[in-house]
Amino acid sequence: MQPADELLDRIRALGFDERDAERLFAHFDDAERRGKLGHGYARIDWLETLEGIEPRARPERVESTPGFERWNGRGALGYLTLATICDTQLAEPPERARVVVADRCFPTGMLGHWVRRLAEGGLVAVLTATSPPRLGHPEGGPKLAGTNPLAIAIPSSDGRPLVADASMGEVTYGDVLAGRASADELVPFGGAQAHKAFALAVGLQLVVDALVREPGYGAVMLVARPAADPVPALRALAEGVRLPGDGG
Repeated sequence: MQPADELLDRIRALGFDERDAERLFAHFDDAERRGKLGHGYARIDWLETLEGIEPRARPERVESTPGFERWNGRGALGYLTLATICDTQLAEPPERARVVVADRCFPTGMLGHWVRRLAEGGLVAVLTATSPPRLGHPEGGPKLAGTNPLAIAIPSSDGRPLVADASMGEVTYGDVLAGRASADELVPFGGAQAHKAFALAVGLQLVVDALVREPGYGAVMLVARPAADPVPALRALAEGVRLPGDGG
């Protein structure tokens, strides 16, 4: 494995300025440390193969009301669009709750990384994002939905937010890119109950597709101020059982 400074140099070599290079590395490094290697350093290799990267592109907030925001990636990598959205929600939190829709937001990476940031800042967060269609019906047929992960983060007074982050695929496309799985394994998870994951993948796909304005891939986020602090009680009830997002 390359040292961190060499990995950063590879990101800088793609044309990203220091702030964006560090943001990208922080995401890949977080994924690597949490064992989600398909979203880790292997993604630097992937970025080096992509054509049309616009390292100077900047996302833009194009609509803002008290309970709703719309962003457009404007050619920026989805990672950086979500980083900017998270920065903005933390700096300008909603009075109660806000829905955020991001057009032209791809790739988005490990969604747990983004909701964790929001929960560490005191906000409840729910996030999903679409990707190229890679999941078909368990009984066969065309690919109809992306792996469409769903990430949920709940802040906690003990400083350890609960973070649930699950893809609807048996494996992720990142696992395929990292050589940890074959494309044939990219099916809805659940075995005999795979129709449930397929239903969630299609439902999340259509939620995003119904809210974005531009063709392509997008993200939908809900951020809200918590009215209670349920995580410590759940940890006490769990009696040491590892909860989602712990460790890593």
